Amino acid sequence: MANHSASHAGGAHAHHWEISTYPAIVAVGVLFLVPMAFSAWFVYHSLLLTVLFAGIGTPLVLWGVSGWIGEGMSHKALLPGVAVAGLPVFIISEVFIFLSIFASYWMMRLMADVWPPEGTPAMPFGLPIFMTVVLVTSSVTIHIAEEKQEKGDLAGFRSMLMLTIALGLVFLACTIYEYSHLLGIGFVPGTNAFSTVFYSLTGFHASHVLVGAAVFVAVLIPAFSGKTNLTFTKCAGIYWHFVDLVWFFVVSQVYFW
Repeated sequence: MANHSASHAGGAHAHHWEISTYPAIVAVGVLFLVPMAFSAWFVYHSLLLTVLFAGIGTPLVLWGVSGWIGEGMSHKALLPGVAVAGLPVFIISEVFIFLSIFASYWMMRLMADVWPPEGTPAMPFGLPIFMTVVLVTSSVTIHIAEEKQEKGDLAGFRSMLMLTIALGLVFLACTIYEYSHLLGIGFVPGTNAFSTVFYSLTGFHASHVLVGAAVFVAVLIPAFSGKTNLTFTKCAGIYWHFVDLVWFFVVSQVYFW
């Protein structure tokens, strides 16, 4: 990251946040975490390569996200224009990724003579409802956190942000619990067509929840020393609302259709 100082009348200087290496770190992490890890598992069926690629990609993504946000937190005067305009572009690209997985599921579902395929256990009812309530509540808490930050109530902002993070972790814990149960009874990604789509959709969504929680942690840590940036919080909040919205499609299609 480099700061460029431009001279103005009266000798004043404006500092601009122009260069950062963290986006490149995030991109490399995503490369290892998504296409390489997924290919290793679903195409080459190699547990060793999957663990290796995920083990490299996950720390890189978390490091890149936290470092990138940490840089932004040191620039309170950061203009919101580029961030606010760029975020919808990013979200649209994410929508198309999810849509491609949904489209594959819909084709298999509508063309199948029998659904779900043989070997599919009964999907739980109560757990996904609970997970939905958790995510909806987290959308409310992050909205309240933004309002606290706008009013200058940093203590309230930190409290609501921590609650949002906790709710996100509860959601991930539910996902892990469900996976452990399904894997324990032999329902693995390669069991049938439904299992492949199930683990792809829920796992891809859970990875977004993990990234969102990591973003909030990166926002929270500097907030304890009084460093906050409303633009970053708003962008993180918009991303979180998007992840919550996608979950309604995941839960309705995978669990209740």
